[in-house]
Amino acid sequence: MPTLALHVFRRALPGVTELRIDVNHGPREVEAELDAIHDRMNRPLDRLHGLPEVQTEIPGLVLRYREADGEYYVYVVDVRRGRLAGYTVFNRLIEVGRRADPYVRAPHSKYAAPYQRMGLATAVYRWGLEAGLCIMSGARQSVGAHRLWLGLARDYTLGYVDLRRKRLTYLGPAVTAAVLDDLHTRMFLLGRGWTLPDYLRVTAMQVAESALSQQP
Repeated sequence: MPTLALHVFRRALPGVTELRIDVNHGPREVEAELDAIHDRMNRPLDRLHGLPEVQTEIPGLVLRYREADGEYYVYVVDVRRGRLAGYTVFNRLIEVGRRADPYVRAPHSKYAAPYQRMGLATAVYRWGLEAGLCIMSGARQSVGAHRLWLGLARDYTLGYVDLRRKRLTYLGPAVTAAVLDDLHTRMFLLGRGWTLPDYLRVTAMQVAESALSQQP
């Protein structure tokens, strides 16, 4: 079974600058949160102090990361400017059942305005996928986030799922516009090393008739 290997991020950064994620928070709100996190990173005895660090291919930027209760936090630090560029967290989804929980994580990102067009969030997503993490979208996606996922689908298996009452139903590799607009419809991307049959099995995901009709 694929496992999360933090070291593979080194291979995930090069060449991933063409995509971005929309941030639905006010710039001042984001800046204030990032400044507070950076202050904690420099405060001895704080749990964010002394986190493991990984160099990147982007001059001046390093990664610091941690795991807490099955959720993965990746912080992008601009060491030259002494500030936090942003972070991505791979959250657990309370909407899924106990069996699927270990295999489903929902990425959420916040990046300061000067760093939003550098492809950092996309690179972190790619790191997670390369490490074998399978990710699922939230109930709502911005246009930019949707494009980001479709871009990643060039390299990773993408599917659509109906999520309601803790149950997952596979809808296939494509859905109609009406189905896509339903808040129960989510996108998922399979991490490196996963096959669709294996993922359906471990998550106890049912298969809709519409998905069966899309099979070659």
